[in-house]
Amino acid sequence: MSIWAQRDSGPNASRLQAGHTWKSSSRQSKDSMGLRESPFSSRFLRNVDALVRRILKASYWSLNSLLALKQTTAERQESRRQRCLPYALWASLKGLVLLLLLLASLPSTLLSLPVWLLLQAARRPFAYQHMPRQTSPEEGILPGKAKAFRFVSSNVCLLPDGLAKYSNLGQTQERARQVAQGLVQAASHTALPQEAGSRGNFWNGLDSSKGKQYGAPESSSGRTDVDVPLEEEKATSPREIVASFPPRVDFLCLQEVFDPDAAACLLRSLGPYYEHIVYDVGFYGFICCSAWKWLSCLKLCTYWKRLNCLKLLNSGLFLASRYPVLAVQYHCYPNGRRIDILAAKGLLCIQVQLGVSQGQRIVGYMYCTHLDANIDSEQIRCDQLNQCLHWTQQFQETNAQHGDIVAFDVFCGDFNFDNCSSGNKMEQVHEIFSVYTDPCRTGPQRDKPWALGTLINTLKIYDEAVATPENLKRTLEDEQERQKYLEGPILADGQPDLSAICREGRRLDYILYREHLGPVELEVAVEKFSFITRLARCSDHLPVGLQLSVTPVAPPRVPPPSAAV
Repeated sequence: MSIWAQRDSGPNASRLQAGHTWKSSSRQSKDSMGLRESPFSSRFLRNVDALVRRILKASYWSLNSLLALKQTTAERQESRRQRCLPYALWASLKGLVLLLLLLASLPSTLLSLPVWLLLQAARRPFAYQHMPRQTSPEEGILPGKAKAFRFVSSNVCLLPDGLAKYSNLGQTQERARQVAQGLVQAASHTALPQEAGSRGNFWNGLDSSKGKQYGAPESSSGRTDVDVPLEEEKATSPREIVASFPPRVDFLCLQEVFDPDAAACLLRSLGPYYEHIVYDVGFYGFICCSAWKWLSCLKLCTYWKRLNCLKLLNSGLFLASRYPVLAVQYHCYPNGRRIDILAAKGLLCIQVQLGVSQGQRIVGYMYCTHLDANIDSEQIRCDQLNQCLHWTQQFQETNAQHGDIVAFDVFCGDFNFDNCSSGNKMEQVHEIFSVYTDPCRTGPQRDKPWALGTLINTLKIYDEAVATPENLKRTLEDEQERQKYLEGPILADGQPDLSAICREGRRLDYILYREHLGPVELEVAVEKFSFITRLARCSDHLPVGLQLSVTPVAPPRVPPPSAAV
């Protein structure tokens, strides 16, 4: 396989592209592959970056520890039970020590920071981990049987401790280990006999029979729906509330993996199960100008524009795939507000190869994003979605080959708006819901009866009813109980929206999909949509999962001519 990296001409985009063929039996070493794992093109730059990061880590650790003195509600209750000294006194003493350490580390930080900023201009805005496995996904032959693809999207809130405390979450490293443990348990699941038919035989043979399927593409795009009685729709819905991640997820899209140590924990744990991982996605430093002009940028730009150019955190996006990566591209949003402008939020675009059929590639497209989080940023989020639609179209036009068979096109992430709040009306009618299908939605401010909110009330995240995966599952299954713990609809100013029709909570986490016309007609249907409680107490978001069934439609059979009488 021939893979190479290419820097895009724009300041906010970068991509890598791969060769045109993929062989499931390929056993090439990492060194022989053109796609390097490091975001730097030379070992010298990589080593300098590592050295500078070690110098900066002293100040980073001191500042993070200072901010982490803020207690979560669980820590506050624990300190009241156990500590002899009042927490305020203990925190003051510890804070004084940390402040002295921070001041002592400032001289080396001030000397190293300009070097670090300059290095970022030579950095590709993502890192890549490739761990060859003994077996690779099967190649495809079309037409044939249906194939199931499983996707999971989750905001895991793995920020540095000091920032995570503002979401009432702490102990980021321990939470990262629990997140990794849950994902590994699901990834190492052995397929059950009934699963083997849809996963072990990649479209081999011809089978036009189909089981019950859900999620008509027209449901969320405003076209006519067939009226189904409420109770019947709930009974036949694809929804499942599960206490663990679905087994053998093919594509894993995470948001808010900001902490580098937490990202390293996920890499170590998931590497044996996901051969291809794209992480540390996003730009650092000043992204609006070249390496030699960033000093002049400080003089020419206004105060707010300078802040919008400076990125101290990456995008937090993390994507793991069981299938070979053909192309990757990242775009950074040029807009943002308040604390969000310090993170390089953007769109991660990935093309994967699922197999080949008669010389034609079978490919899939994955897009992962995290939109602006401020409540009053409706216009900014709409602008970001506009940019996403443009970038997805551009990405496919750039990387598509004649005759490609597109099995799926999935767009997912934390959108930071819901489909029930009157304060999010602008986003609810955005064009993206005409281009992509939302399996949980029937129209603006109208979700399907089985859809649930995905944002948990952070002040109640340690309550016994939601403190374990099993307890949270039971709570979500109870229509009355779940309303106590899921965040309700809001107005434009963030106040509760008491007039909202839907009371099932704010659904901020989405997995959308769309179908493509191609040389082979494919039918895409939703088999399952999962609300996952495995990360109870680890995140204030519920992970969501989507299982898509992709079925090649059998060509019509021409009956043989009748025998002459």
